This record gives sequence, structure tokens and C-alpha cells, in this order.
Amino acid sequence: MEKREFIKRLFTAKDCAVNTNRGKAYYDALYKKCKKQLDKLEAAKPVKNIDLQEELKTNGFSRRTFLKWVSATTAMLMLPPTFEPLVAKAAELMNRLPVIWIELQDCAGNTEAFIRNDGPKIEEILLDIISLEYHETLMVPAGYQAEAQLNNAAKHFKGKYILIVEGSVPTAENGIYGTIGASGETFIEHLTGLSKNAAAIIAVGNCATFGGVPAASPNPTGAKGVMSVIKGKPIINIPACPANPINIVGTILLVVLKGQIPELDSLLRPKWAFGYRIHDNCERRAHFDAGEYVEEWGDNRAKNNFCLYKMGCKGPMTFNNCPIVRYNEAVNWPVGAGHGCIGCSEPEFWDKYAFERPIADANIKAPAGGVESSVDQFGLGILGLAGAGIVTHAAVSAIIGKKSKSKEEEKEGDKDE
Repeated sequence: MEKREFIKRLFTAKDCAVNTNRGKAYYDALYKKCKKQLDKLEAAKPVKNIDLQEELKTNGFSRRTFLKWVSATTAMLMLPPTFEPLVAKAAELMNRLPVIWIELQDCAGNTEAFIRNDGPKIEEILLDIISLEYHETLMVPAGYQAEAQLNNAAKHFKGKYILIVEGSVPTAENGIYGTIGASGETFIEHLTGLSKNAAAIIAVGNCATFGGVPAASPNPTGAKGVMSVIKGKPIINIPACPANPINIVGTILLVVLKGQIPELDSLLRPKWAFGYRIHDNCERRAHFDAGEYVEEWGDNRAKNNFCLYKMGCKGPMTFNNCPIVRYNEAVNWPVGAGHGCIGCSEPEFWDKYAFERPIADANIKAPAGGVESSVDQFGLGILGLAGAGIVTHAAVSAIIGKKSKSKEEEKEGDKDE
């Protein structure tokens, strides 16, 4: 794709939009398909003998709490309420899905996003329910034992496992900037070998999807995203720095539910999570429309949560569901905490977006003076028209009155004669 066209596409919402009005016939057919998929999974032998309901109970979650989570998740996945029983069933059947999670050129931030909580959440429990056959950061074995576990898992679940990749792929100088263990296997060889027998690949975080910070200029290691290295395999990109755990679990849940990868945009991002611009759902959007901006960090406008666009917020050209699902147990997100979006779910975000000033050629314009002043001007215009109408009406009435008076005088004169 030509670079100019690629950049142009980034500012076009049409490609990313979610179609939420498909009609009853579509959802009826999808319901039957999902139910058939779940029945097939239920008949299969669990990869991991863990019961979700028992795990929830052990961790203090009631059935009611789980059903509330199911309801919220169903809505988040852009499915009608009738799908709630299927989503609950899919969550319980996630122990049928083998997963291999590898880390390449990264900081493990996406893994940290899962485990850095004050207690286990339903998303974390579901990650535990999945048969996580290999994860370098979370697993107990190390060295040769870890490599043996990886090789055994890849062989035993050949063609069935989901490969989750965290981190970018260093490609410069035949990949020497990233090697594994005593074997000296490069990250490229590691990724390519595991991709061959994977049912699908999920790249999590901006590094794995688009290269992330390692790919920032001058990019000495030749860092690239997974989709730039692996061809001919189903790939799902879940960018952001880090990726929201809800988006990771939700995507895996859809794979279990439908038996296929979810609907993606041209950057291979799930539309249910990346189908809207941050700008569309931002709680500060009204201030943008009113022309009310933070002009300097810490000023009164900042204290009153005015729009951060002039401080470099890239919400208008970034696609993600951050304002809806948020981070840190859905408590907050960067804009809510007082800093503008840096576009971390977009390609080349570190070079293009991660600075505290607007993009010069973004062509993002609020109404001149803001909506409120425009309304005032419009109101004055209406008032002027009304005033003109009143004057005109008075003038016409006076003329009609004079004519009527003249006719009455003529009639009185005739009577006198």
C-alpha cells in the first residue's frame, strides 16, 4: 500500500466502522451457527480439567456476578441480549482451547496488564481456564525444561492451538538482534516455526501488531509487526500499549463462540473493539464541540476537564474502545486521567502521534468559536429576523389600518350627503 494512501486511510472511519444493524435474519443464522460450534466443543475432551464455576466460586464470584459480566460482555461484543446464554457457555468451554504465548522484542507490558491487579478478575480467571501451554513470564519451568514443554505442546496440539505473540520481530541482519537460548534460534525462526502449525495468530500490543516502540526511527533492529513477517495464516491484531485485557479475552471468546476469527478492519483489528474513534466516545467531546480547550498543563481549563486536543490528543484519528472499557479494572483511561491520547493503537504511533502537539495536516476542525458561540450567533440571527418580522408586520398593519380608516371616512361622507 502506498504510504500516502496508507496515511489517508488512517483518518477514514468508514473502513473501521461496526455494522450494528444487520437485522433479525442475520442474528438468527449467527445464533444457530454459534450454538452448533459450542455443541461441537462441548462434546470434545477438555484440554484443561478446570471448571469455570468452581474457579469463580473459589475466588469469591457469585453466579449473579458472572451473569452480570456475561451481559456486559455480550453488549461489548456487539451481540444482541439473546446471545447471553451462548456467551456464558463459550466462557465455560474456553478450557477446550490450547494457547501458546510467546514474547519477542517487548517489555512484557501486555502480560503485566493481566496480572497487575489487587485480586483476580473474571478476565484473569478465563485466561487461567484456557489451556495456556506455554508462557515464558508466567510458567514455572525454565531453560531446557521450558523449551521441551513448548515443543511438546506445539507437537501435541498441532493445527489446533492459538499462538499469541507479544513483542516485535527484529529482522535486521538476519534477525541476530533477537535469539533464544543455547540453540541461537532467532526470533524470526521461532515465530515462523510456531506459526506453521497454529490455527490462528493473535498479536497483542502495538509492538507485535505494528512494530511499536522498537520500530521507532531509526529502528536499528529492523523491528516489524507479526503481519509483516508471517503470511498465509489468520492473524488478529489487538494493538495498544498495552493492549486492554478485556479486548484480548473478548477476542478469544469470539473465536471460541464462532469457531472463526471475528470481523476485522484492513489493519486486522477486531471491529467490535476498534470500530470507533476514541474521539467519538470521549467524555470531553462536548468541550471539543464547544471550542473549549486546555491551553496549558495545569490551567483552569485543565482542572475543568476541557478538551486536550490542543495539548496533542490524537483521539480524533485513533481507533480503540478505551473510553468505553477503560483500564485498571475499568476505573480510568489516559484522557480521563488528564493526558491526551497518543494513538498507541495505530501504526508508527511513536513517531507520528506520541508528542504533545496537534498534527499540522490532520484537518481536524471544531466550529469557529465553538458550538456555543455559533448557537448564540444563530440565536441573534433568528432574533434579528423576528425583529424584522415584527417591524414589517407593524408597518403593514399601519398601512392596512390607514386604508381601512380612509374607506370608513368615505362611507361616512356618502351618508352625510
